[in-house]
Amino acid sequence: MNPSIAAKLAQLAERLDELNATLAREQVTDDLEQYRRLTRERAELDEVVGLYREHGAVERSLREAEAMLGDPDMRELAEAEMRDGRERLAGIEVQVQRALLPKDPNDERNLFLEVRAGTGGDESALFAGHLFRMYTRFAERNSWKVEIISQNAAELGGFKEVIAKIVGTGAYSRLKFESGGHRVQRVPATETQGRIHTSACTVAVLAEADEVSDVVLNPAELRIDTYRASGAGGQHINKTDSAVRITHLPTGIVVECQDDRSQHRNKAQAMSVLAARIRDAQVRTQQAKQAAERKSLIGSGDRSERIRTYNFPQGRVTDHRINLTLHKIDQIMDGDLDALLSALATEHQAEQLAAMAEAA
Repeated sequence: MNPSIAAKLAQLAERLDELNATLAREQVTDDLEQYRRLTRERAELDEVVGLYREHGAVERSLREAEAMLGDPDMRELAEAEMRDGRERLAGIEVQVQRALLPKDPNDERNLFLEVRAGTGGDESALFAGHLFRMYTRFAERNSWKVEIISQNAAELGGFKEVIAKIVGTGAYSRLKFESGGHRVQRVPATETQGRIHTSACTVAVLAEADEVSDVVLNPAELRIDTYRASGAGGQHINKTDSAVRITHLPTGIVVECQDDRSQHRNKAQAMSVLAARIRDAQVRTQQAKQAAERKSLIGSGDRSERIRTYNFPQGRVTDHRINLTLHKIDQIMDGDLDALLSALATEHQAEQLAAMAEAA
């Protein structure tokens, strides 16, 4: 095992012993907030320290087996034990490295999903609708809740833009690599001569911000406008100024929400989306600096970056970041995203392991 990793693991083992001693005290539950924090920390350390101690036990067994090599009667058994021990050590070291990978603090958060039509006119809007349905079906498969925040329907179907909140454990961790450009190649319903068209949509996946600690919104930096909500064709949904538009003056970020009849709820939803976008912009700025030092396999998640192509005539979906092609477009469009998302997560983990090896 790498000496620096071994030293870090020894420190973590000491910390786990300290936590166990602290949590064994009777008065530990007097401060429930501290108790929850300590139990979370212990849960995070349990796995990696357990692996570290298992690694030490296997090493001791190897030394004992090596000591038996000089006995002709025990040599064959000792060699077999040493082969098995070395294989176990190699497997444990891989598990240790994975357990030490930095955790994304956003992974357990809810998320805001934004799907926008791009180049391709009516066909792009139709595809935006199909993409949104794909993510909605995936959410249903995971028993997550989908709340539409704002939608701008297109005349022939689909959406010019739709924003939704997805609420569920691990939602962001599963969908965080979906941000970027999604391209579709197919014969549009509006095409009379059977020609294949290429259109595009953009997807943004934003972790829900913690109102208290993540983003501080200065009221003096916000312009809040109210207006009458309207539907397709300009028909009024209601007769009050319930729709809300919030502009964050320092960044120019604009958020609109009109799906609820209550101006108060529309404003609250718009503020949540605004906080998520500001936080997302801050995170991307930080990641851009890191990406200058190391190119990401998964990509920057930039909206202009084409990440995936959905080719309907060939029945395939290709993720360009990891060169993965799956010939199951119908299942994918119906929300069967597990193969795609798992492959992306695996590649991301491989990149993290490579970075850890370079830093060691």
